[in-house]
Amino acid sequence: MPDSLAQVTADIVACFKCPRLVAWREQVGREKRAAYRDWDYWARPVPGFGDPNARLLVLGLAPAAHGGNRTGRVFTGDRSGDWLFGALYRAGFANQPTSEHRDDGLSLTDAYIAACVRCAPPANRPTPEERATCLPYLRRELDQLSNIKVVICLGAYALEGLALVYGARPRPKFGHALEHTLEDGKQVLCSFHPSQQNTFTGKLTVPMFDAIFARARQLIDR
Repeated sequence: MPDSLAQVTADIVACFKCPRLVAWREQVGREKRAAYRDWDYWARPVPGFGDPNARLLVLGLAPAAHGGNRTGRVFTGDRSGDWLFGALYRAGFANQPTSEHRDDGLSLTDAYIAACVRCAPPANRPTPEERATCLPYLRRELDQLSNIKVVICLGAYALEGLALVYGARPRPKFGHALEHTLEDGKQVLCSFHPSQQNTFTGKLTVPMFDAIFARARQLIDR
């Protein structure tokens, strides 16, 4: 049967390949955080989200334990998502600047969001084996997202994951606002991840983050 984005999504959601990640995502879903005790946690792998005709792909590390693992949508329900969707909105890729739950009316235009690893990992650190198991899903998504021209990698881990998918040699160097070109012509933009570790310390500011998406828009439209 020919592959499709819907089939990739279904296969991601049904995945139980990594025992450590399965155990952790389900444990978090049972124990919950006090602020979310009334939530029915998703506690499954989190698929990509966005416009199937997108020219921009935003690539992250993995779902947050009480963000995507709770809500079932990538970058939804946590501080990193607040930064990301705010930037997407200001750049014209999203219809609203917030992302709180799967049915909040958010939609993306010309953008798609995915992660290298689809389950929330303990301490936000997947093992190399877990990443290797999960990256074929990203490859399949890229095969279906035939219009992608630009990839924004949120953090060095995302850039490394993308390089592994493409078998890039030498491995591209990470640095905020650095740009690379993949063998198929896609442009890669590097950005610090909008984690609290970076945003609270001022390592990543709103103007710095907005500049990345403005540059993406420029590359897409040229």
